[in-house]
Amino acid sequence: MMKLSALKKELQNMPKSSGMKRMRKILFGMKFTDGLFYKVSVYMLLIALSYIYLYPMLYMVTGSFMSMEDIIDVAVKWIPSSLNFENYSIVFTEIAYLRSLIDGIYLAIVPAISATVSAALVGYGFAKFDFPFKRTLFVLMIMTFIVPPQITMLPMFRMFSQYNLLGSIRAFVFPAILANGLNAAIFILIFFQFFRMVPKSLIESAELDGANAFTIFIRIILPLAIPSIIIVFLFSFVWYYNETYLSGLYLRGSDLLSLPLRIDQYISNFTSIYPEGSPARERMQAVKLAGNILTLLPLLILYFFTQRYFVESIDRTGITGE
Repeated sequence: MMKLSALKKELQNMPKSSGMKRMRKILFGMKFTDGLFYKVSVYMLLIALSYIYLYPMLYMVTGSFMSMEDIIDVAVKWIPSSLNFENYSIVFTEIAYLRSLIDGIYLAIVPAISATVSAALVGYGFAKFDFPFKRTLFVLMIMTFIVPPQITMLPMFRMFSQYNLLGSIRAFVFPAILANGLNAAIFILIFFQFFRMVPKSLIESAELDGANAFTIFIRIILPLAIPSIIIVFLFSFVWYYNETYLSGLYLRGSDLLSLPLRIDQYISNFTSIYPEGSPARERMQAVKLAGNILTLLPLLILYFFTQRYFVESIDRTGITGE
């Protein structure tokens, strides 16, 4: 009788224990990372982070289509009453969007090419050659990125003024050629890290065949460094394209202005005519949002066509470790 009662109790407890185990497995999984609780937590965190990043973009898109009535109406916050393309028309006509876009691409692509070439040369030199004060020069190169640009802005401005470089693209091209352009230290480190992974035996075999250092760099090293070249050029192009502060400082008085700077200049000149709080000034905020959308549009198109190369280049160069 005792055995039968004990067996009944065991049978009654089995479904409960197995049900609890099954529920625990569903919630926490076998290794916790494959459970429902972990997945829900990760998705909630990703949704919260995506909202933080997407909020400015959503505000910019909806605000760019608002009319004067929508801007004045306090009830309209996110969704405009109707799609108004007049803000984009003002950007195209008053700011001369196409001309400004061409000027902005020209101001970005020439220094970006110069920065890519110079960074490749300097990075290869640091990675594969031994010379006096190599470590000291390497530390000084890194210091150019650590030191804030506001500290070197005044000396650079005076130097460019003495050499008659202000008001032209040469103010960006010449420093880029000398591996001292925008964020040049990052580009040098990217090439330095990649060139360190190139086997030394490959260079030695080329030297045995009679190739000099320049031939080895052009015909052997550069074809291997295509991922680094792509990532450096893309980053450099985006940074020069979006640069407004130094462009306004070095290109002052010149007709050659970047697209973001030309939009800011137009908005500033227009709003200075009207008093604070006037409807015309409020309207210019919507025009500025439309201009920002059109400024980002070329970069979005560029990323759309180069996304595969962009991701592969980051993965191969190990930029995340920098």
